[in-house]
Amino acid sequence: MKKKIFIIHTGGTIAMTEDQKTGAVAPRDYHPLLSETGRLSELAHVITEEPFHLPSPHITPVEMLQLRNLICDAIKTKKIDGVVITHGTDTLEETAYFLDLTIKTEIPIVVTGAMRSNNEIGSDGLYNLLASTRVAASDEAKEKGVLVVLNDEIHTAINATKTHTSNVSTFQSPQYGPIGIVTKRGIIFHHLPTKRAFFNIQDVSKRVALLKVHAGMDASLLYAIKDLKYDGVVIEAMGQGNMPPAVIPGLQALLDAKIPIVLVSRCFNGIAQDVYEYEGGGKNLKEMGIIFANGLNGQKARIKLLIALAKTTDLQTLDALFQQ
Repeated sequence: MKKKIFIIHTGGTIAMTEDQKTGAVAPRDYHPLLSETGRLSELAHVITEEPFHLPSPHITPVEMLQLRNLICDAIKTKKIDGVVITHGTDTLEETAYFLDLTIKTEIPIVVTGAMRSNNEIGSDGLYNLLASTRVAASDEAKEKGVLVVLNDEIHTAINATKTHTSNVSTFQSPQYGPIGIVTKRGIIFHHLPTKRAFFNIQDVSKRVALLKVHAGMDASLLYAIKDLKYDGVVIEAMGQGNMPPAVIPGLQALLDAKIPIVLVSRCFNGIAQDVYEYEGGGKNLKEMGIIFANGLNGQKARIKLLIALAKTTDLQTLDALFQQ
């Protein structure tokens, strides 16, 4: 018996067409993959919805919450066995991680996209959609959280990140690798995620800034964040979690204003740790009350802090959440 798979189209390169004269890639009025229902029906019983049609840089937490609510409603009312979301790749990892943090279900949820538009030579959109539908219909994909599937690889939402501007193998999981592969004969998982966080939220109104530390950085941007009354800030620090000493007064000003600061490394491998004991070193920053995230990149730490702040502003609770 075929599985019932809910396919949600949101836009992105997977829904775009290249102008043969200029080379410009742009959205069109009609999603080209909507005409591929016949091929998909060979794999599963498919129901399709297109809640919006946006390039992924236009997607905000408001649209992410809309997708979350749409999926939760479909789980309750449509008796679906799996979900596939087509999405632009620029913010795909943020949407996938948002859904991973906010949907509690055992059914597979897969997010996919394309690096080449529908009419380009070597277009990967249809292939990724078919592969993702196979994964969503697989019993082995259950209870693994939200998955990212492109280029025959299966990644977890927490680890997948876009690593190349144009290559079809752009999505990688630095340090960990994919948890499975898509083959011609089946779906194969070779290791499993061990922990997942869950937040039951209905609000994404918190404002969280994201900064990257650089050599010679001062505190001016941190003071601006305080004056603009942001609710939180994520900082991509150097190495294991270190910053120039000139930023310290700005960090303290944020903390005095009860604005939580979450620290990650700007390196794409390893995690931030409170190791170095000098002004601006990780140990110094930890003692100030800055929260060290356990292995997230900057954009995902921002998503997690935005979601967590909808539930609590207590610094100790937030710190515990980021150690999960």
